[in-house]
Amino acid sequence: MTLDDALGQLRAKADPARAQQMATYHKIDRPYLGVANPDTDILVRDWRQKLDLDTRLKLAEALWQTNIFEARVGAAKLLTQARIKPSDSGAWRLITSWVPEFDSWAIADHACMAGQRRVTADPTRLDRIETWTTSDHMWTRRAALVITLPWTRQNHPDADETAARDRILGWAAGYVTDPDWFIQKAVAWWLRDLSKHDPDRTSAFLAAHGAQMKPFARKEAARHLPA
Repeated sequence: MTLDDALGQLRAKADPARAQQMATYHKIDRPYLGVANPDTDILVRDWRQKLDLDTRLKLAEALWQTNIFEARVGAAKLLTQARIKPSDSGAWRLITSWVPEFDSWAIADHACMAGQRRVTADPTRLDRIETWTTSDHMWTRRAALVITLPWTRQNHPDADETAARDRILGWAAGYVTDPDWFIQKAVAWWLRDLSKHDPDRTSAFLAAHGAQMKPFARKEAARHLPA
């Protein structure tokens, strides 16, 4: 499977009208093919099953470098896997190399979904992610919360998981005065998901920091809390 092969398969699913709609919606100047997300899923699932890890890493890097929307999404999907054997270090390095280039929520979220598996596989990687929280690049700061969403989802976290949850809430507390809509939305997203499994921590966070959040973010964060 070469880059040309992969792009040829994506272009075979292209829809120029959809591509124009996507360009208007995402508002980022890059090529769009107009491939529906389910079609990308089907193609990437086939690539992932047929290719060995080294080939997948090379293809993911090449797809990302094209800057084509669907190719970048496909690159992230190629690496979205719970277990990567014999080692996931190459996948982790590649995913983190993309973070400074994030410029849209859709591509960033797909890449962070791939990254979530790598961080839960090795929670020591939270140390690297913590450095993102002080970045001058808004999308990098946002990624620190999106990539750590798995820590919102445990109903009965152990001591290490609870410590990680509190650590990430500390990062979120540092974001509440950030006026950027995407940062406020990311804080709200993290808290909203946490509230389904740990409403007490969510309520305590909002009691301490909610007044500093934008009203829409505070409302979103509390959506699943008791009235």
